[in-house]
Amino acid sequence: MRFDIPQELPWRREISPDENPSSDARNAPRHAPETPVQRRLESLRERADNRQPSHPHHQRERDEVPRDQPRERPQRPRSIDPEDQRRARRVPHDLTGLELRAEEKKLLTEVGRFRVVRVEDLGKTIYDGKSRKLENDLNYLREKGLIETRRINLRHDGKRRTIERVEIVTLTKEGRSLLIKQGELPRDQKVYAGMVKPREVEHDSQIYRAYLKEAERIAEKGGTNLRVRLDYEIKANVQKAIYAERKADPKRDMAEIKQQVAEKSELPFVDGTIQIPDARIEYDLPREMNRDDPDQGSRSGHEDIEVLTAAYHAGHLRSKAQAGFRNYASASDRATITSKIEDDHHMMENILEL
Repeated sequence: MRFDIPQELPWRREISPDENPSSDARNAPRHAPETPVQRRLESLRERADNRQPSHPHHQRERDEVPRDQPRERPQRPRSIDPEDQRRARRVPHDLTGLELRAEEKKLLTEVGRFRVVRVEDLGKTIYDGKSRKLENDLNYLREKGLIETRRINLRHDGKRRTIERVEIVTLTKEGRSLLIKQGELPRDQKVYAGMVKPREVEHDSQIYRAYLKEAERIAEKGGTNLRVRLDYEIKANVQKAIYAERKADPKRDMAEIKQQVAEKSELPFVDGTIQIPDARIEYDLPREMNRDDPDQGSRSGHEDIEVLTAAYHAGHLRSKAQAGFRNYASASDRATITSKIEDDHHMMENILEL
């Protein structure tokens, strides 16, 4: 038997005339509620749009630079300390026919012989304490590109409450060349320009002080025509002599070669090492009176000086004492040196005060 069951037709929503019949509610975009993050992003986009250049010329310059090419940042000018001439750019001068006063020539000579000298020491030895005259000459020589001055900090030894600063002078290459061309240097005297060991400037600047004390003692016994050989020159001569002996006989013992070179150079040989002083002062002595040979010329001599500092360790101090040098130390360094060699009290007897 067959039953016909009536089927219910699907229900259709009647569309109002105001609605678009082609729109699909399922495809309509769903708008999520606005969040703080979205509001922040929207504000950033608005700011970026407002940052457009106000003038088309700036936009054209901007577009001409490729994006993959790094942009060059303008460098800000560096300020130069008026008391520090290390970075000051020197203008070359024509030094042809330049005439210097006696004090200026003496200043260049002293600085060239010792490489670095303190300004206060030059004021005492050359200008008799006349600071205004010294400063005028320093300014003039600086303007001509013959010298350079700078200030350095001295070591803090625990006694100074504040860091002490001193002004030092060095020759430039132009100053060294002018000094050599003038031809007024002592015979076989070498001159230097610039600094080699910036960390040892304080130590090296005291060599001139030690030289002044030794020069007085040499003058008392009639010494003249003083020449100075710094450790740079002495070491170079010693190394050349060792190389020559080594090349002549490669199988020869190195200790034997060093001892021979030390004897020829009149340098002490302590514990298998040739001791090199900070400076050697060479001088001429007049011929002695009432000699059998009146035609005999003047004799020569030398003194080796060493400046000891608190940076020297105990072993180094003992080696310098055994070498027989004329050892000097400043008053501030003597206390530290004494504590390092307190077991050898006799060593302090050979240390002279600067």
